Amino acid sequence: MLKAGARWKITKPDEKTVNELASELDISVIAARFLVQRGYTDIFAAKSFLHKDSSSLHDPFLLKDMNRAVERIKRGIENSEKILVFGDYDADGVTSTSLLFLTLKQLGADAGYYVPNRFTEGYGPNENAFRQGKEEGVSLIITVDTGISAVHEAEVANELDIDLIITDHHEPPPQIPDALAVVNPKQDDCEYPNQHLAGVGVAFKLSHALLGRFPEEYLDLVAIGTIADLVPLIGENRYLAAAGIRQLSQSQRPGIKVLLEECGADATEITEEQIGFLIGPRLNAAGRMDSADPAVQLLLCEDPLDAYELAGIIEDLNKERQKIVTEMTKEAEAEVEKQGIPPVIIVGHEGWNAGVIGIVASRLVEKFYRPTIVLSLDSGKGLAKGSARSIAGFDIFQSLSQCREWLPHFGGHPMAAGLTMKIEHIDLLHEKLIDIAKQEVAPEDWEKSLTVDLPVNVPEVTTETIKDLQHMAPFGVGNPSPKILIENVHLGTIKKIGAKEDHLKLTLCKDDAQLDGIGFRKGELADEISPLSPLSVVGQLSINEWNGYVKPQVIIEDVKIDEWQLFDLRGDRKPWTKLPHHQASEITVIFFRNTTTAVLPQLPDEWTTFSYADLAGKDVDMEGQYVLLLDLPETFEQLKLVFAKQSAVSRIYAAFLHEKDHFFDMMPTREHFKWFYAMLLKKQTFDMNKHAELLAKHKGWTVNAVRFMCQVFFELEFVKINNGVVAIEKSPQKKDLTDSPTYRKQIEQAEIENELFYSSVTHLKQWFSKVLNEKALTHMS
Repeated sequence: MLKAGARWKITKPDEKTVNELASELDISVIAARFLVQRGYTDIFAAKSFLHKDSSSLHDPFLLKDMNRAVERIKRGIENSEKILVFGDYDADGVTSTSLLFLTLKQLGADAGYYVPNRFTEGYGPNENAFRQGKEEGVSLIITVDTGISAVHEAEVANELDIDLIITDHHEPPPQIPDALAVVNPKQDDCEYPNQHLAGVGVAFKLSHALLGRFPEEYLDLVAIGTIADLVPLIGENRYLAAAGIRQLSQSQRPGIKVLLEECGADATEITEEQIGFLIGPRLNAAGRMDSADPAVQLLLCEDPLDAYELAGIIEDLNKERQKIVTEMTKEAEAEVEKQGIPPVIIVGHEGWNAGVIGIVASRLVEKFYRPTIVLSLDSGKGLAKGSARSIAGFDIFQSLSQCREWLPHFGGHPMAAGLTMKIEHIDLLHEKLIDIAKQEVAPEDWEKSLTVDLPVNVPEVTTETIKDLQHMAPFGVGNPSPKILIENVHLGTIKKIGAKEDHLKLTLCKDDAQLDGIGFRKGELADEISPLSPLSVVGQLSINEWNGYVKPQVIIEDVKIDEWQLFDLRGDRKPWTKLPHHQASEITVIFFRNTTTAVLPQLPDEWTTFSYADLAGKDVDMEGQYVLLLDLPETFEQLKLVFAKQSAVSRIYAAFLHEKDHFFDMMPTREHFKWFYAMLLKKQTFDMNKHAELLAKHKGWTVNAVRFMCQVFFELEFVKINNGVVAIEKSPQKKDLTDSPTYRKQIEQAEIENELFYSSVTHLKQWFSKVLNEKALTHMS
């Protein structure tokens, strides 16, 4: 067996509906299954989803306070007032800032922008920045992707006689800031149909309202911010992201073009994955490591030379960010393991980089699957800045909302949040969140789960099928890339690949069809999958283009094997080194001969070791264990009895160490025995010490064969043996060779070696399967 890394949530669509959609839309069955799984069960809904047309767009003036915001901004432009766009330092924030700043400049505004420094100013609007703006003559401030919690800053703006317009998409707190206009689709009294706009999506809507037309020229910025901020890619967001990707693949702003070159990406084939994994992290890196200004400047610049300089700065910051994340993650993982993995993880350290704690929190959730808060501590100020990430079933924003007494400043979403608090309140917060988690999280939600969209068969997977699925893009939150399930197929090949052999490559076979699979960072699984075992995989389909060949493949996310597995370690003189030491508590070693223990090194204390004599006298349960059969049994019955008492084992590692090859020793035939006995009758005596070697040479036998036949005759009472001299017994009783224990043992040992050691691995699997099936039938009866 091989346990899956996550709980697979499998729902199978109605195949009748699937086949109808496939026929009507002229798409593959797999693509039709995807549509049905996502709820698009009728032709009209499916066509609308596939075509991604502008009918999903909504009137920007449906947003609460949009009229007031537009009227005030236009008046400011007409009066040549100084307008300040106040942004945020992540990818959503810098694209929002750039988009609205460009819109204002397009309208002839006297506009500037300001993005606070994460390390010196913290998140969101702040009083000092507002007062500095007032000194510089600013009379109107517009926030983008931030501000919904800026109650104090709104009061400061009123005091300074600055009009404040807030545009944001984060969860509103109980008290909304007293601003001239608050544009946020998540407000209770906002009737806008799409509550899931990114910050840049809200800024785009404001741009649309100000320009009085759909601003296609900013779709690229909307796509980057929307995808990077992980908002649901459904409805209007889906259209904006898809249209923006289309625009990015056709032409890029100088800064984005150079950034893509730095990443080594093909700008003409850009996808949501490249935005999410290449562009977004680099724009984020500026604000995570220092000031976000280079990211905004990169998006705004028009000179290619400036773009190269800025892109180089951002690339260096991203590399530094990656190094710091790796170091901090190791430290954080060690701290979590000291805590014993509590229901809610909170870890913090003096001087941890506040810009990357969110990434570290995500890494901890990925490894331990627990809601996590990572804190950067400043003991001088007595404050902690934190970033939270959660799991399905635990709303981190609502949970933190129940702890407001210790959180003067926080905000976020159900799956992520940011906060600032006093160090002295960390333990109180931790205890409260653990209590909430114990009450609200269902038992099954503590286990990582994978939602499977599409059960498929290997013969169904073709490049044409995968291209059909690609029409369902862009994929992301709300429209995740489809996970396919391939059940109980056999392996063609399996091996580790990569310089460090840390990746897994295999071939899945069904009937005459084959499908390549690749599991990144799953190389260790090659040692836990027997080539004979039918396995099931969950993953994502993709097209592999290499050296002129185009083939479908599955990117493997998880693997499981439901039946027991046989691992062939025969011929390995140190088989204990091949067992999965990271699962030491599940390993049981069994040996049948006391002499075998002489070759064993010191085995791990967590391993369980039994001799056959131990097992014969005990009722030992080895259910789910990995059983290493270290040496050959003396009889078949011994091996059968080991498994006759057991529940189902998970794996059998067959080593069958032995010192002597009975199977390859000369086994005298009945004709050999007949000739030798006739010779003894003729000579009456035979001195083995003097003549055994001569006889063996004469007959082409071995000396052991001669001695063996003498011992058999002795046990049958055909001869006497005294100091190596064999003498005929007079008038012996008639007996068969099988009446000799030595003869029977030699025959059985040869059969045991033939059946268990020299047989093919397929034959050995069949032998064990028969034994285990007989045991199962016995239990059932």
